[in-house]
Amino acid sequence: MFVTSSALSFPSLSFSGLSHQFNYSWSHLPCTRFFRATTRRFISTTTNPTITPMEEDNPGHVKYQLSKLLKVSLDTVAPELNLEPLVTICPAKFPGDYQCNNAMSAWKLIKGTRPEFRSPNAVGQAIKDNVPASEMIESCTVAGAGFVNIFLSSKWVAQSIQKMLTKGIKIWAPKLQVTTAVVDFSSPNIAKEMHVGHLRSTIIGDTLARMLEFSNVKVLRRNHVGDWGTQFGMLIEYLFDEFPNWEDLGEQAIGDLQAFYKSSKQRFDDDPVFKERAQKAVVLLQGGEDKYRKAWTKICEISRREFNQVYQRLAVDLEEKGESFYNPYISEVLASLSNQGLIEDSEGARVIFIEGKNIPLIVVKSDGGFNYASTDLSALWYRLNEEKADWIIYVTDVGQSLHFDMFFSAAKRAGWLPAGENLYPKTSHVGFGLVLGDDGKRFRTRSSEVVRLVDLLDEAKTRSKAALVERGKATEWTAEELEQTAEAVGYGAVKYADLKNNRLTNYTFNFDQMLSDKGNTAVYLLYAHARICSIIRKSGKDIEELKKTGIIVLDHADERVLGLHLLQFAEIVEDACTNLLPNTLCEYLYNLSENFTRFYTNCQVVGSAEETSRLLLSEATAVVMRKCFFLLGITPVYKI
Repeated sequence: MFVTSSALSFPSLSFSGLSHQFNYSWSHLPCTRFFRATTRRFISTTTNPTITPMEEDNPGHVKYQLSKLLKVSLDTVAPELNLEPLVTICPAKFPGDYQCNNAMSAWKLIKGTRPEFRSPNAVGQAIKDNVPASEMIESCTVAGAGFVNIFLSSKWVAQSIQKMLTKGIKIWAPKLQVTTAVVDFSSPNIAKEMHVGHLRSTIIGDTLARMLEFSNVKVLRRNHVGDWGTQFGMLIEYLFDEFPNWEDLGEQAIGDLQAFYKSSKQRFDDDPVFKERAQKAVVLLQGGEDKYRKAWTKICEISRREFNQVYQRLAVDLEEKGESFYNPYISEVLASLSNQGLIEDSEGARVIFIEGKNIPLIVVKSDGGFNYASTDLSALWYRLNEEKADWIIYVTDVGQSLHFDMFFSAAKRAGWLPAGENLYPKTSHVGFGLVLGDDGKRFRTRSSEVVRLVDLLDEAKTRSKAALVERGKATEWTAEELEQTAEAVGYGAVKYADLKNNRLTNYTFNFDQMLSDKGNTAVYLLYAHARICSIIRKSGKDIEELKKTGIIVLDHADERVLGLHLLQFAEIVEDACTNLLPNTLCEYLYNLSENFTRFYTNCQVVGSAEETSRLLLSEATAVVMRKCFFLLGITPVYKI
């Protein structure tokens, strides 16, 4: 549920006549000179911000359903407090599956006014006694300072898993309040190679987008490439100097794009005459001079092909809207902010002062040029007003945290964003740490060059294939099976090694560790999934038929632990989305694999009296693992 604030609105600017689709004929460059004012309400969240009324097949995850029951109890026990349930998975030191933790805080508010509640424990007892009867709850107990421990019905857990198997895992998708989200990630610079530094943004951004999409959010995957700015004057002039007939030579004139960039930069730094011509070339390019447009287009095309080699290997989909797309909007956006009195002159530049910051946000440089802040403000305006995004997420390294903090603050000053943290539309910066080498320094080649991402991914596949060949798979499998498995394991290992870490920390890139089949690695998890598939195949049973006729029973303790863990999938995905932390999902996946291993060790599956139930539980585990892999951008393997 959510409510709207009727008292709040903010100015929403609109460019009449601008094309919303970027094409490289430059037809998007002309810009009108007026705005029309509209309004947009801010939306506030409740304590359960990510939940809306559920469809019949998807009544919400366990925590949500328990919260609805406990809300009835809390309103009965202390209606004057209007408490929202505080429900968590039960800590290990307490018996139970889930826990309600409202008693202590409620007691502090009502002690002295309600003589029947002499202690937090008494409040907890009242909460327990007023929980409505439900098929999902087996029993409740109260411990310590009023902690209400909830035991779920094993029968209900089993039925919930069985329902997922017959109707599909989509019924376990969380329901987020957000309708439309922009995820801005990867964002390499044109004319430069993608390197390992882009790996984290690309992988983390793709996973966040996948989780939001699974949660029924419309996700606009944006690649905000650096395709505009002073470097293009340098590149174009160098192209004209070195290859006067570049149009006839085509891509051969540029050759290795990274080497071409380095050579032009060296010339720019060493030759003042060339530098002056390069600066003038920027003006000609931005003014629409045909010769310069064509050269710019060719350089961008070559870069895109390089980028696509990486995206293809990583199976990442993006829509490019680079800096050039937003360039036509900058003047009008800044004029509007200036009219609001937000932009001021400071030491020859145009700036926005941010409360609590020692330096201002520069939006027009002293030479009159625009910069990242001016582009980012225009992009944000476009995303809020043209794309109607509720949540705009930027995935970049933590080194840019100050920029985003100031940029978001400027947008709030302008009234584009609400001041409160739990109000929509909102923006979030998803920062991440560095990728390090074994020496603890930034990951580079032995010659101190930045590692090319294509080379790194190819190396992961090569090593993965070598390990499979060593295990004799080259003789057991077809060449196609070997290639596909090597790709799935190699690329998956690189992704998982990144995603399993808290994104804010640095992590060490080590092929041996990430390609190990032991411990918390993609290889271990992929093999675990393949083993489950093998168990089901070897049973000789038609698993699809069993889904229709079989019944899951969770009588053994390890069966119940596994079943409960499966049922927590939806709330884990929700937490990962809400907190923008993919490692939450990785931890869940690893623990799921460990729980299955314990179950399989202690509970005979094939040939047991409980074979049908345990095969269905195994299938449910495989289904959830596959969805976890998909959300992490990893391709599952079915035999190993």
